[in-house]
Amino acid sequence: MKDAIVIIPTYNEIENIEAIIKAVFSQDKAFHILVVDDNSPDLTAAKVQELQQEFNDKLFLLNRDKKTGLGTAYIAGFKWCLEKDYQYIFEMDADFSHNPDDLIQLYNACFLEHADVAIGSRYIDGVNVVNWPMSRILLSYFASKYVRFITRMKIQDTTAGFVCYKRNVLETINLDKIEFVGYAFQIEMKFKAYLKKFQIVEVPVIFTDRKKGKSKMSGGIISEAIFGVIKMKLKSIFNNK
Repeated sequence: MKDAIVIIPTYNEIENIEAIIKAVFSQDKAFHILVVDDNSPDLTAAKVQELQQEFNDKLFLLNRDKKTGLGTAYIAGFKWCLEKDYQYIFEMDADFSHNPDDLIQLYNACFLEHADVAIGSRYIDGVNVVNWPMSRILLSYFASKYVRFITRMKIQDTTAGFVCYKRNVLETINLDKIEFVGYAFQIEMKFKAYLKKFQIVEVPVIFTDRKKGKSKMSGGIISEAIFGVIKMKLKSIFNNK
């Protein structure tokens, strides 16, 4: 069994899924892939099953009954991977906003440089975002600043969804106690790792907005992040006391 696996959560990603899977498998470093599909009406899961005939020893599929949030998809994926012998577990989007060529940078940050969590960061080296409207860039950038201010984490890109976790980080965090289900899940996972004093590093990457398919961003997701972060911070203070 290989030591690294990439979790790709999907909902209606039929336009991207074959290309992203083949791009990951084309890397010099051998990665496995776990697709966590939320019963996509566009038959994303069926395409993955078709591709499993070609990549039957390294492409895996976890089917879920319905769409219940990004966070729950990743937690289901984390638990699946922890049941296996994977040592490095990645989060990555299906839409090529995260470049598969950057996977090796995150892997090396953990494997060679001994980080516990490696974040593919849009903001550690300027603002590296392509094809987003200025309004969304500003929203994302200042959201990370806001989270930094509230939590005191020394992380520039607190909402990043391109991440490598060492196995022991996910074993240490109580995944059943993760509360956020939207993009705020990414903040909560980093905050839990930060509270456990794991070494977190940021690796500069270029984020490119999707060219195919539809974004899953919504007002509810943004609201969860804004108000949930304060609740999360207060809870950590009272738990310490």
